[in-house]
Amino acid sequence: MDEGCVTATPAALELIEHLGTKHGPLVSIQSGGCCEGSAPMCVRRGDLPVGSGDVRLGAIGGYDFYIDRDQYARWNEPHLVIDVSDEPSDSFSLEGLEGVHFTVAPPEVPCGCARPG
Repeated sequence: MDEGCVTATPAALELIEHLGTKHGPLVSIQSGGCCEGSAPMCVRRGDLPVGSGDVRLGAIGGYDFYIDRDQYARWNEPHLVIDVSDEPSDSFSLEGLEGVHFTVAPPEVPCGCARPG
């Protein structure tokens, strides 16, 4: 289930479960501007290494979710809510293969619970 400073809608959790079954262990990283702008990206664990500047916000669907420490601070340490859009992805994120992409809607309430990657 969800934990920490990131949660997901039922649709996002269903997609994450499908992707994990299809591709194996996953990791999600909140993009800081490349590819799809600031869309969450879901990849196979190890395909996009977590850097020393990344912090773990928690887990969604049992898989870790990270964000760049500076970006997290710029966004005022929000609690992120991950959802799914029915439009195709423009990045290498795994859900693009399904014709959809993850979105993020940060509520205004700061979370402040990120931990170093």
